Amino acid sequence: MSSTLARGLELLFLFVLLPISFLFNYHILIKVGITLVGFIYILLHLRRSGLLKFKKPNKLNWKPFWKETIIKLAIIIIVTSLYVFWIAPDKLFSVLLKKPGLWLMILFIYTFLSVWPQEIIYRTFFYDRYEALLKNKWLFIFINAILFSLAHIFLRSFLVQLLTFVGGLLFAFTYQRTKSTTLVSIEHAIYGNWLFTVGMGDMLAFPGAD
Repeated sequence: MSSTLARGLELLFLFVLLPISFLFNYHILIKVGITLVGFIYILLHLRRSGLLKFKKPNKLNWKPFWKETIIKLAIIIIVTSLYVFWIAPDKLFSVLLKKPGLWLMILFIYTFLSVWPQEIIYRTFFYDRYEALLKNKWLFIFINAILFSLAHIFLRSFLVQLLTFVGGLLFAFTYQRTKSTTLVSIEHAIYGNWLFTVGMGDMLAFPGAD
């Protein structure tokens, strides 16, 4: 089997068939088991490739990264604040104000147990394995965002699909330019934690203040 075909089948299984399978009703332990096997497979590959080691981002990337991230964050803050205020004003900063302990717990869990695994799978591993298969970088970014959104399909929420697609575009673009898991994880954590802070946790399947 050619290397290109093998990688294509690998992508199909890990990033298309596996996420879609979670929509079907089969035992949760089987779902967890398959997910763990896939994650271990990815970690082993990254370890062999030397991509699990912490690498300090190129200092030339820090200034433009923070400049662009702050601008994008400002836009996100305005749009999401207006959205929550319009759709569910009672949710606006509700967890932060009513349950600050829960808010801190969500930020910690999301940052270290959600963001990092997602970024090593969907950016570090995905780019290392499949970038060479497609020469058009913009199409590659689009495909990466689509598959990142697909990973959240089990939540059965259009809003989640939309936000993860937009986030996937932003994160893929950052990784495309910097090739830094650290920088893209920081960006992912900042945007995601803001969504929980502004009051969109309930909408995104995270605990709310009620």
